[in-house]
Amino acid sequence: MTGLEFVRPSSADDAAFLDDFVTMSGFGSTDNHGVDRQAATPADGQTRDWFAELLRSNGFTVDMDPIGNVFGLLELVPGAPYILLGSHLDSQPLAGRFDGAYGVLAAAHASLRTREQLAASGAAPTFNLAVVDWFNEEGCRFKPSMMGSGVFTGLLDLEKTLATVDAQGVSVAEALHAINGVGTFTPPPIAAYSEIHIEQGRSMDDANTTIGMVSSTWSARKYEIVVRGEQSHSGATRMKDRRDALLGAAKVIVAVNDLLAHFDDEAVHSSISELYVAPNSPVTVAREVRFLIDIRARESGLLAEAYSHLQAAIARIEAECRVSIDEIGASIWESGPFLESGIELTRSSAELLGYSNDRVLTLAGHDATNMKEIVPTVMLFVPSAADGISHNEREFTSDEDLVAGLNVFTHVVTRLVLGELPESLSILEASAAV
Repeated sequence: MTGLEFVRPSSADDAAFLDDFVTMSGFGSTDNHGVDRQAATPADGQTRDWFAELLRSNGFTVDMDPIGNVFGLLELVPGAPYILLGSHLDSQPLAGRFDGAYGVLAAAHASLRTREQLAASGAAPTFNLAVVDWFNEEGCRFKPSMMGSGVFTGLLDLEKTLATVDAQGVSVAEALHAINGVGTFTPPPIAAYSEIHIEQGRSMDDANTTIGMVSSTWSARKYEIVVRGEQSHSGATRMKDRRDALLGAAKVIVAVNDLLAHFDDEAVHSSISELYVAPNSPVTVAREVRFLIDIRARESGLLAEAYSHLQAAIARIEAECRVSIDEIGASIWESGPFLESGIELTRSSAELLGYSNDRVLTLAGHDATNMKEIVPTVMLFVPSAADGISHNEREFTSDEDLVAGLNVFTHVVTRLVLGELPESLSILEASAAV
């Protein structure tokens, strides 16, 4: 490490991190040791307030931007761009306590440890440090997911996003104001972004790998479907006269699963969620069904092929069931690599600290998926135990792996702040020229 001999944090530092993790996990906690703190709910607001106070008490300047992202800044080099670290504090309903939240807390502790490392060694940093809690990464209350980072990166329009409503008709703007969760802050220039996260899969745990260097994302297409038929009497209406939207929806749901037969095992994943039926009443044939289709693939070409197969199936179902089936909204991201220089930086840090490591793919979407499109981005994983299950109260990562991830993440962050990622230096040079 340039100009600095890394000192492994003490057991007291590790204990302080784990204590904070326990405290954080108490907000929105469930009876089965999970959390339920959907975006901009009171539980999410309480967690954000606690995290903001944790940052302030440790010397961060804290503010919020217009979409509700919470930023904490540590200025080390006046006028220099920032290395941004973070993830998300919001959760799915009845979810695990590790997804997202671990990365936010690790970002804060890694920043503090880096500041201490620099102060103890006298090494001169190149960049400043910032942490972020991205608003509504999960997308369960408000669609689409990765909302805060989507607005930050320009992938989503701010005003349209603020006007988005949940199932009860509450807008993002209204929900954020209800938790005092919106500000006017304009973030400073960013030279790189880094995020640590649980894997949300079983490959690392199966291979006994402690640190994953995320090398690429899967592609994904998440979109909303509406099936329209005709409301009628479920007993009196002749079968051949029915236009049953629920029957059409059921056939689409089966077709989504049947897509997998066209591909190698585990090359494509598909699922259905958030089902709404109207009028959803006894003795009545459904007139309309809305639901979400989620298709993911190792490569963008496979995703396009899966989508084509499904569109052909939908056309057949429309004719067979005498219904109309329309796509009314979509969120799409393409497969793509992370920086090789960032992967190598992470690998060498893990090797130096004595942790097993390997390259991994991320099948799930993360805020890093958005950020890698605009700045150099480095992403790390720690293992998920309990069969790799996530978005479930059983989600689990051991204290040992949480601490190991924090140690490697701190090493990576310190190196980023010292300017050891070439791509971030290019941004520094560009900003200096302006």
